[in-house]
Amino acid sequence: MKKTMLAALTMGVFSLHAYAADTVKIALTGPFTGGSAPMGVSMRDGAKLAIDEINRAGGIQVGGQKMKIEVIERDDEAKNERGALIAQELASMNDLAGVIGTVNTGVVLAGDKYFQEKGITKIITPAAGSASMTQWSKAGVKDLSIFRFSADDGIQASMVVEEAINRKLKKVAIIHDSTNYGVSGRDDLLNQIKLQGNKLQVVATEKFNIGDKDMTAQLLKSKVAGAQGILIWGIGPEMAAVSNGMAKLGMKMPLIGGWTLSMSNYIDNAGKNGNGTLMPQTFIEDPITPKARSFIDSYHKAYGVTRIPSPMSAAQGYDAVYVFAAAVKQAKSTDTHKIKEALEDLKEPVKGVIATWKHPYAKWDPANEQTHEAFRRAQVVMGMVQDGRVVFANQADRLRLMKNAGK
Repeated sequence: MKKTMLAALTMGVFSLHAYAADTVKIALTGPFTGGSAPMGVSMRDGAKLAIDEINRAGGIQVGGQKMKIEVIERDDEAKNERGALIAQELASMNDLAGVIGTVNTGVVLAGDKYFQEKGITKIITPAAGSASMTQWSKAGVKDLSIFRFSADDGIQASMVVEEAINRKLKKVAIIHDSTNYGVSGRDDLLNQIKLQGNKLQVVATEKFNIGDKDMTAQLLKSKVAGAQGILIWGIGPEMAAVSNGMAKLGMKMPLIGGWTLSMSNYIDNAGKNGNGTLMPQTFIEDPITPKARSFIDSYHKAYGVTRIPSPMSAAQGYDAVYVFAAAVKQAKSTDTHKIKEALEDLKEPVKGVIATWKHPYAKWDPANEQTHEAFRRAQVVMGMVQDGRVVFANQADRLRLMKNAGK
């Protein structure tokens, strides 16, 4: 099975030689099918919007010539084994400028070691699991080619706990899925509760598996234990079963969790039971600025939709391409190692749809993962599900972002 899969993946390598040598080759990876597809497809399509804009303008200025971006797509299906095989294939390409993508923390952990071994520059987005980056600091890696363009779970967990405290909750249950992402998120929540003064008492900690459709047992334990709110961490569609189960059991209490609650397959499966669900967001599908309006309109038109499946993933994919392109331009080269060095010290601001990125990364310091993390707390807001869409939970955040966009 492994040999067959690897052979199929490797087929793509030979077709690359037919392309001209004057392109910037970027691989986009993620789950474009399966339960995590809303995130993967949105990221890929947002990235391709940026790539199309850059190519229509003539490409990236690389030294004395303009070079267009060539896209290589790989669907990891949210499967760790497949992600590892794809990473091996891409890492074997001598002319690959870099990689953007990956949604699932387990896929990151399975595959990124191959990019690091070859020094291939990669920008992780939208995977947010803390282990995606802490694995390198824990290993004491001195020089890292992996960057991230997502609000890490440390930021998100702190916001979730803060929201619960602000809502005067005293007792909460933590419900998480059994994936690397879910377990890591649970640990981040527990750590943040401790860091924020143990103002929340965790009265139940329950888990579920991918594919589970009935959360009655987990919810009953939480209800009997006296939980006043549910903190949840998982990949997506199964979390709708929690919302639906809460409604069935008459559990009218806040549901607050990670950014994946903004995915279309959670919102659609939860229906009206999802209203009021809260989650951190780096981008909300609201045309609060001319740049946001242009991006949203372009996405809708290009892909024939009226709602982006995962707006945050799409916007991060879009901005990540522009950040990467700025590094290529500064490096005056398509050499992935030189691009990595440029990313660590970007000279010019990069105007994106989420923010204007000013020196988003610094030289890697194994004692501080933030050196290769683009997002900070100020760039993340709390979103809320309302009638099939995610909106700003706090009007003050909307006004703040509108004001900052003019600076």
